[in-house]
Amino acid sequence: MDTVYVTLFITKAFFLLTSGSSSCPISCSCTDDNLGRSLLCMETSMGHIPQDLPHDFTKIRIENCHLTEIRHGSFSRVAALEFLWLNFNDITVMNIKSLEGLKNLTELRLQGNKLTSVPWTAFQDTPKLKILDLKHNQLDVLPEHALRHLSALTYLDLSFNRLSIITKDIFTNWPLYQTAGKSWEKEGLVSNVVLALHENPWLCDCRLKGFVEFIRTIATPIILMNSYLKCSGPDYRAGKFFHEIQLKSCMKPEALAPQSNITVPLGANATLTCLVKARPSASIQWMYSQKIIRGFNATQAQVDADTVTSQLLIPSLHLEDRGVYTCTANNFIGNSSANITVHLHSSNFSVSLPPPVPMLSPDESPFIDIRIAKQTVYGVTLEWYAVPENPAETWFTIHFGKYDAPKKEIIHIGPGINSYSVSDLLPLTKYEVCVSLKNHPPREGQCIVFVTGNDISEMEQRERLIHIIVIVCAMVLAVPAGMYACTTEARFNCVARCLDLWKKHRRNGDNLPRGGRQGNFDSLQATSEEGLCRDSEERPKKKGKSEKKVKGGSAAHLY
Repeated sequence: MDTVYVTLFITKAFFLLTSGSSSCPISCSCTDDNLGRSLLCMETSMGHIPQDLPHDFTKIRIENCHLTEIRHGSFSRVAALEFLWLNFNDITVMNIKSLEGLKNLTELRLQGNKLTSVPWTAFQDTPKLKILDLKHNQLDVLPEHALRHLSALTYLDLSFNRLSIITKDIFTNWPLYQTAGKSWEKEGLVSNVVLALHENPWLCDCRLKGFVEFIRTIATPIILMNSYLKCSGPDYRAGKFFHEIQLKSCMKPEALAPQSNITVPLGANATLTCLVKARPSASIQWMYSQKIIRGFNATQAQVDADTVTSQLLIPSLHLEDRGVYTCTANNFIGNSSANITVHLHSSNFSVSLPPPVPMLSPDESPFIDIRIAKQTVYGVTLEWYAVPENPAETWFTIHFGKYDAPKKEIIHIGPGINSYSVSDLLPLTKYEVCVSLKNHPPREGQCIVFVTGNDISEMEQRERLIHIIVIVCAMVLAVPAGMYACTTEARFNCVARCLDLWKKHRRNGDNLPRGGRQGNFDSLQATSEEGLCRDSEERPKKKGKSEKKVKGGSAAHLY
């Protein structure tokens, strides 16, 4: 009897274990047929592939279940899987190892999802894959080596996607295309590979030339499900079939200016014209003094399939509008440019226009003395002094931005102006501002670096100004918290001492006058780094102002 009970217990335990390993996920159904065990999940809010799927499934069909991704190793335990259907879900992401362990997979259907790209190297894990259905997705790119790991395919459906430009190399690099034809011919087989590429927005320009020619000559082992592929663009080819068009080879842009020199009256409008021939069409930009022009109106018109005319309208010409304008055209092959020189003449013949200011070499550039003249609400006002050769024609450039920013904002200032206000400064931010001649980089001594701080309460914020600290000492301003402005020549070993002194000064309390010139920079005076720092450390500990004579007889005020 004991033997019988033991045998029954083992049998029952084995049955429970076996049935447990073959359990069916909730809201799904499982069946057995001559193809093996199948899993069917339909219209269930699943969210993700169930974990711990039974290992004995040969077919899995999960459709309309709102799946959003196929994760790493989602089916790695189902090594027997041969058929995987995941149609009509919301799949947008397919992990590069999502098909790991599926060495027996022969059919993968992903119709009606939201895939914009596919990790084509994932098919290294599916060497027996024969059917791949990707129709009704959002694929817009097909890499050159996309089909490298799909050498066993007999059906590939890429229809109803967003493919616009692909190269014939995708198929000529396909191992199946290179070897299958010869092997099948040798073995006397008549099998073919069905390829579906219709209902994509093909852009029929020179970039599609190789693919269009390939489609026209396509033959065994590949046949098209629908050989009438249609162009969606450009506009003059929209709706035409591949067999109706002739495409030319791509061409680098050629930019040409019909008039390379024009003379226009002062105050009149000027229209600059540039002709660009390119395949495919080029993007066109106008530049003046190496800056892209954004303020003037530029228009484009198609002359023929390869030629575009671009016109730049310059309204009410000023003296500063004279010079060389450049039309630049770019496509994926290269770029080209054409220059147009604009000259002015005065309608009043008794008045002659001054000649354009020649570009100065750095050695000829005059000295520019820059300073922060006063503080405005949340900003500063710069002033500079220079003695150029032609003051009435000399333009300056302001370079302003955060100190470590790779590019600074550039502002051009016309003749006769020697000040500029910078507003909307951020608190606790390090800035650099430089002044140079137009079209020249800043030289040493033409920059000021400062840091803004804000230790005031919100209640006081509207009544008081942002406190500014200068971190390299070269100038001193009479401001509520003290402001140390600096040039780029100054030595940075002074920074820590200046900041420590300022912080100590704030901790000990500000015994500053609460009226008069407290909020102004009118008392700004220049000094040297050594003099300022030394004076800051050795100043008397009494309240009020102390003055120190500095180079040139000017005085620096410290609170």
